[in-house]
Amino acid sequence: MSAIARRLSAVRFLRFAVVGAGGFIVDTGVLFLMHRGVGLDPYSARAISIFIAMNFTWLGNRSLTFRDKAATRPREMAAEWARFVSANALGAIANYSAYAALVRFAPWPVSNPYLALIVGVAVGLALNFTLSHQVVFRGGEQTPS
Repeated sequence: MSAIARRLSAVRFLRFAVVGAGGFIVDTGVLFLMHRGVGLDPYSARAISIFIAMNFTWLGNRSLTFRDKAATRPREMAAEWARFVSANALGAIANYSAYAALVRFAPWPVSNPYLALIVGVAVGLALNFTLSHQVVFRGGEQTPS
């Protein structure tokens, strides 16, 4: 591994963003599969894709981003998962709210939906990282934060 790759892998936020990018790909793929492949309506397909992507990112963040703080016992892992789903729900609300507010109220070019999407994703990413770091991955009862 190059020195740059080692430095990047040492930065927890970048690892979180990489896992999130993978989650975005999973989310998009499952949405397409459920909507176009299976024929579900877009809302039901989206609910399924979000749930699967959340589970993917929880596993990815346990394995890559917060390995040193991840719970190890089944009961603690279940509680960690519930905290992660809750935290990501808050991040999704913040993401969508920022997007919708910019599209509706901001002047051009900030109201452009694609620029607003980037801002929304950044807001959600920052909130999800903060909540994951401070609330979700606490190392179970064994490791104080």
